[in-house]
Amino acid sequence: MRSSVNEGVPPARSGEFPPPRIGHLEPAVPVVLAPMAGVTDAPFRSLCRRFAEAGTVPSPEPAGGNRPAGIFVGQMVTARALLEANARTWRMAEFAPGEYPRSVQLYGTDPHHLAEAARRLVELGRVDHIDLNFGCPAPKVTRLGGGAALPYRRPLLGEMLRSTVDAAGDVPVTVKFRLGIDDDHLTYLDTARMAEDAGCRAVALHARTAEQLYSGDARWDLISHLVGQVSIPVFGNGDIWESWDALRMLRETGCAGVVIGRGCLGRPWLFRDLAAVFGGELPPPPPGLSQTVQIMLLHLREMIAWYGEVPAVRQFRKHAIWYLTGFPVGGELRAAVSRFESLAELEDLLGGLEDVPFPATALRTRRSHRGGPRPVALPEGWLDDPGDGTLPAAGADRAVSGG
Repeated sequence: MRSSVNEGVPPARSGEFPPPRIGHLEPAVPVVLAPMAGVTDAPFRSLCRRFAEAGTVPSPEPAGGNRPAGIFVGQMVTARALLEANARTWRMAEFAPGEYPRSVQLYGTDPHHLAEAARRLVELGRVDHIDLNFGCPAPKVTRLGGGAALPYRRPLLGEMLRSTVDAAGDVPVTVKFRLGIDDDHLTYLDTARMAEDAGCRAVALHARTAEQLYSGDARWDLISHLVGQVSIPVFGNGDIWESWDALRMLRETGCAGVVIGRGCLGRPWLFRDLAAVFGGELPPPPPGLSQTVQIMLLHLREMIAWYGEVPAVRQFRKHAIWYLTGFPVGGELRAAVSRFESLAELEDLLGGLEDVPFPATALRTRRSHRGGPRPVALPEGWLDDPGDGTLPAAGADRAVSGG
């Protein structure tokens, strides 16, 4: 199944897309699961990884082997919270047995905090890869000078990159960022060049500005432009809804790989499809409703094993809505699924559903974030001098509570 925009796109030819090299990492499938708050926890990462590795509905047991079928990044955690021994943050930075590579995304606005958090993670043997977040467009982050706002201050950005790379040692560091604050304040070229100069092993560009948030089309042409400006691998992010989109992005831009965000919400089997098309094969049909329900319940059971039932159910409700997107299940059931209280209740709610094929209309349906465009909230005077290396206001690196 594919949408009309991808008619005629062929699977990858043998040797067409060599595995990208990120330090010691060389993922067989050039795909990264984007870090997403409240989403890319250990159960979801493991589910996505097992789809990529097995190409089938996964069993509850983790897949073996150390060759990654992609890189599956955990939720963003704040460097300062790690240093302050915040228990919730350290829990977010934990990995399930068999996860490899163990990939953490760090957020911070202070070079010292970022470096010390990276050093701590490496010394404890907790990570195989560190990603740095300079792309978050949330107002609570940018209004304090963090996330997508920070690359505008070049000296500060450079210091953060260098200090983290130095602290991480042999563990590869990568950077994820946006085009810039808005069309008048683009920073992606400088950010990528500075990342390369600092020793980062790859960069990932979400080809939208912070002002766009998640609206409009991602600027794949600017991904292509960036590829020609640096020698380290460039990963493209934005508007990958189908496995065929990933092939088109690599062919149109020359980037080394893709970053998958909203496209896999409620559809972890997208990674199975990606493994198929990059391996030169056609992906299998998407799961129908009955199989989707099986995957939902497996996902929830693994979240319960990780968190306990009450917190797992609370966090899973959004996943349940995403899984059912496009299926003709009715508004009453959707409402009930959005407030279910236990695994047994969800099993009862879903148990009587008749199987129907996956709806083609849902292939490109946006899930989760849909906002924008919107003016970017910034600290007063933030745009006055891009050469200002002053640290953001106190508290900026606490912008994301607990993570």
